[in-house]
Amino acid sequence: MNLQQIETFVRVAEAGSFSKAAVLLDVAQPALSRQVRALEMELRETLLIRTGRGVQPTDAGRRLLEHGHAILQRVALAKEDLGALRDEPVGRITVGLPPSMARCLTLPLVEGFTRAMPKARLALVEGFSINIAEWLATGRIDLGLAYTPEPHPQIEITPVLQEDLCLIGPADQLAGRSSVPFRRLESFPLIMPQRGQIFRKLMEAQAALSQVKLDVVWEVSSVPAILDLVRCGRGFAALTGSAMRGDAVGGALQQPELVSVPITRPRIVSTLCLVQSAKKKSTPLVRRTAELLRTLSVQVCTQTPTLEN
Repeated sequence: MNLQQIETFVRVAEAGSFSKAAVLLDVAQPALSRQVRALEMELRETLLIRTGRGVQPTDAGRRLLEHGHAILQRVALAKEDLGALRDEPVGRITVGLPPSMARCLTLPLVEGFTRAMPKARLALVEGFSINIAEWLATGRIDLGLAYTPEPHPQIEITPVLQEDLCLIGPADQLAGRSSVPFRRLESFPLIMPQRGQIFRKLMEAQAALSQVKLDVVWEVSSVPAILDLVRCGRGFAALTGSAMRGDAVGGALQQPELVSVPITRPRIVSTLCLVQSAKKKSTPLVRRTAELLRTLSVQVCTQTPTLEN
């Protein structure tokens, strides 16, 4: 067993596909298959099962995945610790981004990271804020952005900025509105993420306080998919302005056919926070990446949207 085999297995298991992992690692797919097969032979266990959609870890594979994350983190920490002697950001860092930010932040983050830290490696994963907090606590990621995360003894939380939730819908149906009072949301069919996602929790908490019954017609765990459904007239969304910016950056919109209107009386405010481990030693790589992430988040969220509003 060697580090290359362990890293190959971890990346394939995380990606759920040999082909996706080959792209991420920039290695030919047959080479990855040989690495995983050699690991299985040495451990005398089947680690991955092929399905019609890719691969899934077996029970043994899931246990090795936990060990693999810990091993790779220790190796990265050793590299970072030695790099810290030179105050140089080296090693590998994994950053988690919420869907509403991922599209508009990924490109500037990758470009800024490459320029500022050429000797380091960056991996990005996307997940809702509740997932990012869990991944950080379990060590799957090193740093992330999360909306209004709940306090956790293993997580250090630094507020970055506040964003208001807006009602997003077709321009012809929201034309002339400068805002929407919360109590009026009863008349709008809503497309929302699953229960537990922070925007939904904020909306449902205020609905309970205001004795407003929200009409949730669809539950969709993807911000781009929610906006696609809104665009097709299936309902309205309650998201931040950064989700709209990300939709435009992603090229999904050929025309500015959606508008966002602030929800008022009361405002529904979500705080975007930088989250990182409270237990792990800070390194030049973590500090530099955190600063870059904080700076770019403010720039992205405060710039003028490219969509009509």
